[in-house]
Amino acid sequence: MKKILVLVILSIAIVNLTFSTEYHVSKTGDDSNSGSSKNPFKTISKAVESAYPGDTITVHKGVYREWVNPLRGGRSDKERIVYRAAPGEKVEIKGSEVISNWKKVEKGVWKTIIPNTFFGDYNPYKDSIRGDWFNDWGRIHRTGDVYLNGKSLFEKENLDLVLGAKDTRNKEKLGTGYTWYCESDHANTTIWANFHGFNPNKELTEINVRKTCIYPSRPGVNYITISGFDISQAATQWAAPTAEQIGMIATHWNKGWIIENNKIHDSRCSGITLGKEKSTGHNVWLADPSIDGSVHYIEVIFKALRAGWNKETIGSHIVRNNEIYNCEQTGICGSFGAAFSTIENNHIHHIWTKRQFGGAELAGVKFHGAIDLMLRKNRVNDCGRGFWLDWMTQGARISQNLMYDNDKEDMYFEVNHGPYLVDNNILLSKVGLVNQSNGGAFVHNLFAGETKIWAEPNRFTPYQLPHSTEIAGVSGISSGDNRFYNNIFIGIGVGKGINKIGVHLYGLSTLNDSLQLAWERPKKRKIHVPSYVNNNVYFNGAIPYAREESYSKKQEFNPNAKLVEEGSDVYLEINLSELSPVENIQFITTTLLGKTQISKAAFENMDGSPLHVDEDYWNKKRSADKLLPGPFSGWDSSTVKIKVW
Repeated sequence: MKKILVLVILSIAIVNLTFSTEYHVSKTGDDSNSGSSKNPFKTISKAVESAYPGDTITVHKGVYREWVNPLRGGRSDKERIVYRAAPGEKVEIKGSEVISNWKKVEKGVWKTIIPNTFFGDYNPYKDSIRGDWFNDWGRIHRTGDVYLNGKSLFEKENLDLVLGAKDTRNKEKLGTGYTWYCESDHANTTIWANFHGFNPNKELTEINVRKTCIYPSRPGVNYITISGFDISQAATQWAAPTAEQIGMIATHWNKGWIIENNKIHDSRCSGITLGKEKSTGHNVWLADPSIDGSVHYIEVIFKALRAGWNKETIGSHIVRNNEIYNCEQTGICGSFGAAFSTIENNHIHHIWTKRQFGGAELAGVKFHGAIDLMLRKNRVNDCGRGFWLDWMTQGARISQNLMYDNDKEDMYFEVNHGPYLVDNNILLSKVGLVNQSNGGAFVHNLFAGETKIWAEPNRFTPYQLPHSTEIAGVSGISSGDNRFYNNIFIGIGVGKGINKIGVHLYGLSTLNDSLQLAWERPKKRKIHVPSYVNNNVYFNGAIPYAREESYSKKQEFNPNAKLVEEGSDVYLEINLSELSPVENIQFITTTLLGKTQISKAAFENMDGSPLHVDEDYWNKKRSADKLLPGPFSGWDSSTVKIKVW
């Protein structure tokens, strides 16, 4: 009997053993090889066929021009399939191909004729960017693009604009005069490009030909790690929240990916997408414009719930330590799929810089359904918008981010009911916050830009049960029920026009007149939902909340906040000699913040434990007997240079 028991135990142990294999890929390899370090594969796609849970694919230096389509995922966080660049080696995955048969047309302008068979089953120079909430600005935009020495050129809507393009700038810096145009018939695609003083046959000249770089063609490929790659130049399509969302790296309706330590750049639309799949809807508003887009999206939400949108199956991704730039729609976006995820330590910059098209989905980070999302310690600059959290932001925490030089605003919260927490951020753009939501708590932030608010009482959007995707109800937006504690607001100076910096608009008993005057929103708004504001500091003309009991107001003092970039380091120069500790100390806790009016949910950690904001921008503990407003727990002198990145 004992022998039988031992054999059973051994059998169970053997079944549960995980035998992991490391497959190698090299430009000098061969796909007929075994994939060992001495006999590597030549393509990543070949390694994909061999990889099973627990395995690692190590890719060695070189440029890989292929679509990596993972066939399998891992079983759990401990049994992943890992795709990684070999340590210390530069590995590029590109959605482009080199073109070297250019013929000169006239000074600076060249053309190439490419057989359509070159593109296989997808020709991005026949396809155009389109989708819900996309604005083409009255012209066609192809999903294809042209690159000279890694820099993308500007597409034009007709050939004359390419032939007549002039650029007097230094030819080493590509400006708007570097242009291209294409035409396709049944047999060939012709591309004209103005390269000015460059000979495209002697330079690295590329065109993007693939829709994506890393994307499983089916949902449910879970627990994959993507680490250490340089990923660029894909013909990505507009990623509407009502569509299948395919970026250069795209998770495709699954769970538990880790995307880390990559450079992700030069996407026609989006860099990373943590998004939905196609069966729950694909540009449904474009297909049926007779119904408002908001109604369509509510229908898509219910389809997503029926398709398994819950914590057990979707989301829980980690996106960290990446540099994401030169993408023309978003750096990171996702409809539903970013729920329960952590986005941290990324540098996201120069998003939507070419400004050739518009739409409602443009931002460094754009999420719908950011439930229990952690968005922290990211540097976001030179984007159209910084963060745009739209619909169903609940249980989210936006913390310790550095944001500056974003054109429209650093943060935009649209039609959410909360609770969500925004703490310890440095917001230095001209507009720091646009708040079109209820149920947000803004604590220990530094605002050096405007704060805008408005209501949406006739636009009904869902809210969930706490820490769940399950819908509890729908409601309009009053633009009240927000909290502002222990923040620093730096104005534009006393007497310099209407100062929109501060939270004074929240202090009106009826917001309709102020909203009509300041933001030109429709009248007929009688809003009596209070906000909760205390212990904020107002410098240089910033305006306090009308009913704030305890605050510091030093209208004539200007801290002269200035950001300085020194190589890869970023410093904040600021004079906070007039900053005083909070008189009536209030640490920010679940008890203090209470519950939101609409969702009736508490401000708490993602795991449901009580919240206590007792750490600063650098995770330093705040003093229990000397609590300073703003994101820092202390400083040494009147004017300081603080390293913030």
